Amino acid sequence: MSQRAKAITDSTPRNATRRRYESPLTGRYGSAEMSYIFSPQFKFSTWRKLWVALAVGERMLGLPISEKQIKQLEKHVDDINFDVAEAKEKEIRHDVMSHVYAYGQQAPDAKGIIHLGATSAYVTDNTDLIQIRAGLELVAKKLVNVINALAKFADEYADLPTLAYTHFQAAQPTTVGKRACLWIQDLLLDLEDIERVHDTLPFLGVKGTTGTQASFLELFAGDIKKVQRLEHLVAESMGFDRVLAVSGQTYTRKLDYRALAGLCGVAQSAHKFANDLRLLAHLKQIEEPFEKEQVGSSAMAYKRNPMRAERMTGLARHLIVLIMDPALTAAEQWFERTLDDSANKRIAVAEAFLTADVVLEIYLNVASNLVVYPEVIKAHLAAEMPFMASENLMMEAVKRGGDRQELHELIRQHSQDAAREVKEHGRPNDLLQRIASDEAFASVHDKIEEITDPRRYVGLSAQQTREFLRMQVRPVLKARRAWLGLSGTVSV
Repeated sequence: MSQRAKAITDSTPRNATRRRYESPLTGRYGSAEMSYIFSPQFKFSTWRKLWVALAVGERMLGLPISEKQIKQLEKHVDDINFDVAEAKEKEIRHDVMSHVYAYGQQAPDAKGIIHLGATSAYVTDNTDLIQIRAGLELVAKKLVNVINALAKFADEYADLPTLAYTHFQAAQPTTVGKRACLWIQDLLLDLEDIERVHDTLPFLGVKGTTGTQASFLELFAGDIKKVQRLEHLVAESMGFDRVLAVSGQTYTRKLDYRALAGLCGVAQSAHKFANDLRLLAHLKQIEEPFEKEQVGSSAMAYKRNPMRAERMTGLARHLIVLIMDPALTAAEQWFERTLDDSANKRIAVAEAFLTADVVLEIYLNVASNLVVYPEVIKAHLAAEMPFMASENLMMEAVKRGGDRQELHELIRQHSQDAAREVKEHGRPNDLLQRIASDEAFASVHDKIEEITDPRRYVGLSAQQTREFLRMQVRPVLKARRAWLGLSGTVSV
């Protein structure tokens, strides 16, 4: 190592609290709600709740567990002695048994019955499923609020004609509201997927070391009904009405994949919206909010960079890539259990939910504060309208006695000449002026303004927008109105 590199690595920062890497997903971007779901406090409190639920169920079914032991466990569900658990884990290299030990230190009368009959996956996997369910609910809430913000926007601009683009080339006009409906439609599909996974997510239950429940059958002296009843009691106490019928030691890792596939869908939709907005910002038609004191560029003071949309794009890309982790993990599992999933799951699942949360926070912030420039939109449309209206002008002239083939050739020549003026000399599109001065089109000179009205070319855009909002969007929002009222925060 060079002396310079060694000096850098050996140097001590002035602020010692900044000496370790901190994930931007929690330290810079993420919401407190999603960060809490994947926090040590939530995780290990849930472990303790699961141990309490297990002990309560076992006591109800006749095992020698006292009310005093239960109460002592309940007393210390949330005040976790992390220092004791961390010290013990360094000694024995097992996180679950370290926390069993730490819990037993706080509840000494109950330490002998904590985790009775269970294996590690009882707390780790059931907690993972509880975290996933909570994360999916928060994602669904934020999706609904983004949909609501875009619905208001679509309704407001349902009638405003704008150029549509195919291949990012000017195409037949649409309306600003209709384009927003395309964004909403994608999010409705995402919401459907997220809620389906949330509503059908099963509990692992109490399955034992290889999923056979042999240890619990032994505890209850071969009483099958008591083993089945215990699993039902624990699942019910943790808020689940569905339990996996079969498993190995762990739940099938395809459940992780299903959850992250829903989040990946959210990322795809957000990425498309963000890219569309970045292009619209370049065209100066629609922009994300830009605050009074915000700096667009460190060098170019005049710039208004679409930093929110760019951040959405980058984070959504990261989330899309993360889907590979649970896919490969599900494919890799051997028989009833391997441990190559554990370290990966700690990172991939939590990061996916945290990333989805940040993306939706930004999306909600932007969608609630979009800045529209109608005059710029009108100017872009006007620049292309002569080409689009030429067919209608020709047909109207034919109706009034003109020769279709002759008029077609004249339109072709005028269009090419006008395009050349625009592309080679940067001049305005003068196609309409050329047609207006051509005697072959004299019969339609009085109709040019009417025929070039953009509203004639947007088809059913406004009607589709209002029908879509009425039939597809508002029923979804009404059914979830208790979730509305969130605001998206962009901290930096």
